Amino acid sequence: MAAPLVCTRFSDNYELKEELGKGAFSVVRKCIQKHTGLEFAAKIINTKKLSARDFQKLEREARICRKLQHPNIVRLHDSIQEELFHYLVFDLVTGGELFEDIVAREFYSEADASHCIQQILESVNHCHTNGVVHRDLKPENLLLASKVKGAAVKLADFGLAIEVQGDQQAWFGFAGTPGYLSPEVLKKEPYGKPVDIWACGVILYILLVGYPPFWDEDQHRLYAQIKAGAYDYPSPEWDTVTPDAKNLINQMLTVNPAKRVTASDALKHPWICYREKVASAVHRQETVDCLKKFNARRKLKGAILTTMLATRNFSSKYDVHGRSIITNKKGDGSQVKESTESNTTIEDDDVREDKKGTVDRSSTVIAKDAEDVRIVCPNKTFSQHSTNSCGSARKQEIVKITEQLIESINNADFEGYTKICDPHMTAFEPEALGNLLEGMEFHKFYFDHVLGKNRGINTTVLNPTVHLLGDDAACIAYIILVQYIDKQGVPRSHQYEETRVWHRRDNKWQNVHSHRSASVASTSAAFPPSGVGK
Repeated sequence: MAAPLVCTRFSDNYELKEELGKGAFSVVRKCIQKHTGLEFAAKIINTKKLSARDFQKLEREARICRKLQHPNIVRLHDSIQEELFHYLVFDLVTGGELFEDIVAREFYSEADASHCIQQILESVNHCHTNGVVHRDLKPENLLLASKVKGAAVKLADFGLAIEVQGDQQAWFGFAGTPGYLSPEVLKKEPYGKPVDIWACGVILYILLVGYPPFWDEDQHRLYAQIKAGAYDYPSPEWDTVTPDAKNLINQMLTVNPAKRVTASDALKHPWICYREKVASAVHRQETVDCLKKFNARRKLKGAILTTMLATRNFSSKYDVHGRSIITNKKGDGSQVKESTESNTTIEDDDVREDKKGTVDRSSTVIAKDAEDVRIVCPNKTFSQHSTNSCGSARKQEIVKITEQLIESINNADFEGYTKICDPHMTAFEPEALGNLLEGMEFHKFYFDHVLGKNRGINTTVLNPTVHLLGDDAACIAYIILVQYIDKQGVPRSHQYEETRVWHRRDNKWQNVHSHRSASVASTSAAFPPSGVGK
């Protein structure tokens, strides 16, 4: 009798369910293991779009994840290679991001921050013990196992992780996320495990006050701060933080990596070991308030940059290596700027030397959300303000669909509005008081109670500027000028700025994010929020 065939296809073992997230070359979906009924998360990578080097990175990620078995690390359970797709089956973590959970809590203290960083350090220590450096520790990669109170913090996303021998220091390439990069990486020096500890110091600082230790709108000034270790503890928010907490941060944010505390030693720090006696148990409402704003800014960057990265593979047809690099457009002699709150990962393993012998890092800069961008490939630059007919036609298409959306608002046509918008659309609205909105409920209120009662509105779209972000994504910025007659019969007008991000799915454009300013230059003393807005 012949031996039974080994099951190698993903569909033989697992049943795919709903989508949980999406990246540049991959999608994450919930799946159920058929013979156990257990739920997992499957990261499905489209290998057809990967270069040979990308394949090596994928194999490296799977190899690293297989050897990490720890309660504070998202565990890899299976790795299946098929002809067109590679499947990585991970723990299904349902608690969301740690930072989002914190702002939803009724009580949050310094002792809670100590417990959070302890779990993060436990995961990092396990990585380092097994010769793994994560290289991309940041809030987006800190998840909770479930929504149950006290659920474990789990470290995720080992796409940038590398393997090292002992305390090996070497140049492994420029990789990480701007605000969490260590001085040695920015100085282009050999580095190793201490880069993760530096990122932990940044995270702990944020956990205690709700904002980062290094911040500047100019990327070069940000990097100068980090390289100098130029941070402080301003009053009054830091006055209520214990000296022990600051001492641990200082040990983590030590510029010299040789003198930086290790993960194992950090776990022995009194502020962690004896938190009941050392860490303050007073509720930190100011920290929660600041963290809400910090999270909102992160989500705004994510909403825009994720759309960009999800479509960045469009330029690969011009690049024999399958690379597509997004970078800011530089003016003559101007500095490249990037918000330090960008949560987008940078990776440039191909270190190029210019004629002066210095490292060229221009291709690692991530585009600021609403600024002009260009797509750079070897020997070619495809300007987004190109006058080619294809680009012009698509720009007109974006202007037209935006006008349709505004018309649906003017006509109080909620059904038409929802057909144009992604059901999970995110938005910043002045009426939301700084909170990031998701979904349609907030918008529906104005359709039901305000817009239908305000007829006789004339809306003009001024100066629409479209930035094409690939074949299937675009960003449009414009000014809305609203004219109307008030109750006394007096003509009134006001204006505001608006930015919308569009993504095309199945040949249909959908609005995935909008950001509207408060009304400016208004001649109206009182008018329903946004006039033609939500």
